[in-house]
Amino acid sequence: MKNFTVLDLIDLDLKDHNSLNLKCLAGRQGLSRIITDPEINRPGLTLSGFFEEFAYHRIQLFGRGEIAYLKMLEKNNIMAAVEKMFSYQLSCCVFSYSEVPSAELLHIAEKSGCAILQTDLTSSEFTVRLMRALSDIFAPSSAIHGVLVEVFGIGVLITGGSGVGKSETALELIERGHRLIADDTVVLKSVNGNYLMGSGINEMLGHHMEVRGLGIINVSYLFGVGSIRDKKQIQLLIELELWDPEVVYDRIGTGDASKEILEVKIPLIKMPVKAGRNIPILIEVAAMNERLKKLGYHSAQEFDNNILKWLESKNARNLYSNNSDIF
Repeated sequence: MKNFTVLDLIDLDLKDHNSLNLKCLAGRQGLSRIITDPEINRPGLTLSGFFEEFAYHRIQLFGRGEIAYLKMLEKNNIMAAVEKMFSYQLSCCVFSYSEVPSAELLHIAEKSGCAILQTDLTSSEFTVRLMRALSDIFAPSSAIHGVLVEVFGIGVLITGGSGVGKSETALELIERGHRLIADDTVVLKSVNGNYLMGSGINEMLGHHMEVRGLGIINVSYLFGVGSIRDKKQIQLLIELELWDPEVVYDRIGTGDASKEILEVKIPLIKMPVKAGRNIPILIEVAAMNERLKKLGYHSAQEFDNNILKWLESKNARNLYSNNSDIF
C-alpha cells in the first residue's frame, strides 16, 4: 500500500452510507501527513493531562464529551494540556456533529501544522464508517493472475497456466448469466484475516477481457451492467490444468483440499481440461456444491456414509444368513 495521507482520507470516493463527509477547517499544511494506524483515539484522558500511552499516531476524534471539556478548559484558561497534545506529530483531528473548534484551538492547530477536520456525522456513526474504510485500505493485499467471477452467488477465482482457457471459460459463464469481477489480474485483500475480497486492479479497465482471437472486449457493454460487479468475496478457487493421463485425479471429492492465500484458507478444486469437458458447467456445479457445503450438506461425505451403511447392513445380512444355515 502506498502512503495514505490525510488528504487521501478526505478524497476517498465513498458513496451513501459509507461517506465520511469530511472537510478541512484548519491546518491545511498537515494534509500531507501520513496515516499509519487504522485505529481511532478519543483524546479525553490526554486533554486532562494524562499522556502515558497516548496514541498520537492515530486519528483523534473529538465527540461532544471532548468538545465540552475543551470549552471548559478554554473558559478557565487551562490550555497547557491542549498545547502539549498538539506538540505531538498528530495525524489529524476530527470534530463530529458539525462542531466548530474555537479560534484559539484552530490557532494552536495551525501553529503545529495539524489538520482539523469536521464531519456532520455522529461520533459513533463516523467511527463505524471510518473503521470500515481504514480496514479495507490497510488490509494485506496481493495481486494474482487469474479471473474472478460470481457464479450462483459464490466468488470463484479461476487460475491456471497461460492459454489454458481461463478467459474463455469466464466468458461462457458470463454468457450463461453470471458476473465478472476481474480478468487477467485480480487484487486480493485479506479482510480482518477472516476472508478474501477480490477486485480488479483498475476500476476503468477491470471489466474488460482479453480473448485470444477477439482482442479486448468490454463485458458491461456487450452483456449489460448486470454482468459485472466491482468486488466479491472469494469462496472457491478453481485451478485449471491440462489433462495429464499420468495424474490420478480426485473422483470422489471426500478430501477437502484448500490453498492458503494471505493466511486465509480457500477451498481448492484442481480441474483438468481436455477436449469434450464442458468446464463452465463443471464450475457451475462446483459453485452450487460449495453453497450446499456452506449449508451443512456434503454430497461426497454423505455418499461415503451411505456406502459404509450399505456394506455394514449387507455384512449383517450375510452373517445372519450364515448363522441360520447352521440351525
